[in-house]
Amino acid sequence: MTIMAAASREGKVLRDVVFSASAAAREAAAQYGAERVVNAAIGCYAGDDEQLACLPVVEELYRALPMRDFITYAPPLGLESYRQGAIEEAFEDCRPEGYTDAVATAGGTGAIHIAIANYSEVGDVVLTTNWRWNIYDALCQEIGRRLRPFSMIDSKGHFNIVSFSAAVSEALESQDSLLIILNTPANNPTGFALSDEEWRQVLDVCRFHEKQGKRLSLLVDIAYIAYAGEKNKVRSFMKQFSNLPAHIFSMFAFSMSKGYTLYGQRAGALIGVSSSKDVIDEFADLGKYSARTAWSNVNRAAMTLLTEIRGDQSLKARLDAERLAFADKLHRRGAVFVEEARSCGLQHVPYQGGFFISVPTAHSTALCQALQEDLIFAVPLAEGVRLGICSIAESKMTGLAGTIKKAVDRVALMDSASLAAK
Repeated sequence: MTIMAAASREGKVLRDVVFSASAAAREAAAQYGAERVVNAAIGCYAGDDEQLACLPVVEELYRALPMRDFITYAPPLGLESYRQGAIEEAFEDCRPEGYTDAVATAGGTGAIHIAIANYSEVGDVVLTTNWRWNIYDALCQEIGRRLRPFSMIDSKGHFNIVSFSAAVSEALESQDSLLIILNTPANNPTGFALSDEEWRQVLDVCRFHEKQGKRLSLLVDIAYIAYAGEKNKVRSFMKQFSNLPAHIFSMFAFSMSKGYTLYGQRAGALIGVSSSKDVIDEFADLGKYSARTAWSNVNRAAMTLLTEIRGDQSLKARLDAERLAFADKLHRRGAVFVEEARSCGLQHVPYQGGFFISVPTAHSTALCQALQEDLIFAVPLAEGVRLGICSIAESKMTGLAGTIKKAVDRVALMDSASLAAK
């Protein structure tokens, strides 16, 4: 085999289980009929017709933008009006006190990328939860960081502050700074969210280590926040980030993909909050450098769209109402699953809202294969199986938990038989 790539690129192969599961679901729909197939692999919102949906106000305004908004370069930091609009959108009425700035990014993924690049050292550990979007791993590996997960949920179904605290302490034994990534509310892949009290405990851990001379950066991935619940209620924790010590730096990864149903337009923002103006000035300088050397600038039309909506109260009210309608559908789908899971004894990670529900299992690949026998296509993860209720018609939610429970039991029996044979 002829190899031309640099030695440092050896083994850099991305195996995207989401897209492969979606492809298998499409093949099954063509063979057996779409009405018989449950495609739980997709991470995009679909209506009850199971067609990808766009918020009507977004589609209307996007189609009406002049061509210059599609073809004109934007500044590397992003349009000033967009950056301020993204900050407003991220915090709504719960904006923390302190200095704030934002850099436009290539979706939420771009925001996470430049946060890792600028707020962790080469070779360092980056902390996140064991239930996580698996691209976090690749984002760290790509630039020489090591992602270390800690247990997200304790035995009572709450955020595992003991595991978090131990992981922070262990990491800071060998490094002077630490980046922590928490995806909440509406965690991908589980729909879990930290409570205000759990956030208080997280920040208390950070304050303790800051007093020991350590530097901590918190990245809150809020990609799915638009569908997590009432907008200010789900953001109430953000006020706790007000006036934190200068060596605790807060960042928020904002995405237009979900909240504006513009997945393919790749617009997002990394938002920084600090009690120190120097820290925020540095953040903007680093963000500009990272943006210019990664994607140069992002989609101007998407930035213009957000600016127009945020600047017009009637348009903003339409957006809020249309999002609420989508969120209500998600809530109904989730409620059906949670109730039926309770009735049939199917375990799942506590779900508070959002696009996904997850079923814990040590045999995720085997469970996904068993589910495909029932024409259910889901995503295997390290800790379990992810179900994208965002794309499943409400009519197909009925009976889904029971079918999954039977598949879980079949896999358990096969595992027991395999162990007995040994």
